[in-house]
Amino acid sequence: MTSSNQQQNELSLFIQQTESYLDQVVEHGSDQQLFIASYLQGHFAVEAGQSQVQGMTQVAQLSELMKTSLDNAFANNELVADDQQQVISLWQLLLTT
Repeated sequence: MTSSNQQQNELSLFIQQTESYLDQVVEHGSDQQLFIASYLQGHFAVEAGQSQVQGMTQVAQLSELMKTSLDNAFANNELVADDQQQVISLWQLLLTT
């Protein structure tokens, strides 16, 4: 398998695992966990789709899209600071699992 194919498979697997994790939180989390996961899931769905449209092959590329998306949303005061931190923490957790 070529490096590009392997990276694409890693990105696809990451997207699937992230969607699955976020779905589990939606089904079983507390109200606050549900809110944070749902918020992140909305951004993730858009940016994961963009990564595929743009032919991205690396998780790091998707991570950059997410960082930009979340930074823009937070700059528009979409969430209070505590919620912003929880979204960032959840995203960091997903990147490391």
